[in-house]
Amino acid sequence: MALLDIRQRAGYLFLAVLLGHIILISAQVNTKGGVPALEAGVFGVFAEVQRGTSSIISVISDIWSGYVGLRQVRADNEVLRKRLAETEVALQQQRALADRSHLLENLLELRDRTTLKTTGAEIIAAGATPDFRTVTIDKGTREGLAADMAVIAPAGVVGRVVVPSASAAKVQLLVDRNAAAGAVIERRESRAQGVVVGTGDGLLRMEYVSEIADIVVGDVVVTSGIDGIYPKGFVIGRVESVEKTGTTFKTILVKPAVDFSSLEEVLVVLSTPAGREVVAEPKT
Repeated sequence: MALLDIRQRAGYLFLAVLLGHIILISAQVNTKGGVPALEAGVFGVFAEVQRGTSSIISVISDIWSGYVGLRQVRADNEVLRKRLAETEVALQQQRALADRSHLLENLLELRDRTTLKTTGAEIIAAGATPDFRTVTIDKGTREGLAADMAVIAPAGVVGRVVVPSASAAKVQLLVDRNAAAGAVIERRESRAQGVVVGTGDGLLRMEYVSEIADIVVGDVVVTSGIDGIYPKGFVIGRVESVEKTGTTFKTILVKPAVDFSSLEEVLVVLSTPAGREVVAEPKT
């Protein structure tokens, strides 16, 4: 074992001496460019190491830059999304204000077209069941409201006050099953009269019309004023269909002029119910 160790040490020593001679020789031998071969070799090795290190650093730098850039892009996108959301909300608010202004303009126009004394009211609630079609408005007896006062809108007849309180009132819509109004066909060649009643499903039915009356689909139906509640001449709706119910009368289905699902503002007619007349032209 000792002899083997001596031989291994001798071999290592021989290799070290040989490597030292090679290094000394390389240091003394010059390349064609006059640079020592040892220096050229060492430079080549370190150059490759530097080039590899530079490539790795460049890749890492690109990845980091991309990550930082991506985070900035995400942050910018988040800011833009928030600004877009704020702009959309502002646009909706402006649109709502414009719609409300248009509605109020229509109400003012309606008020100007009639000599009736009226007051504007806002709808603050709707009936809980479809069988009883009612809404609640924000005006009551303090503003002069009373039962059986007519409620109208720019498009036509809305209904009547049924339960007024001090600061609010319940309005029975014309489409309610228990609602009714005297009606007449606006067309001069017809002027057929009858009674419009609610059906509860969004339509109206004109009853007690003579079989010989001249009524066609599309005719405008207006209030006749004979019920003592609704002023004469306000639009109720248009004839949608005409059906025979016997030898004496016809049943006419009428589509209301008012879109009850989108009502927000109305006018309450404060005049005495008996003998009310409308001077203005009806809105068709």
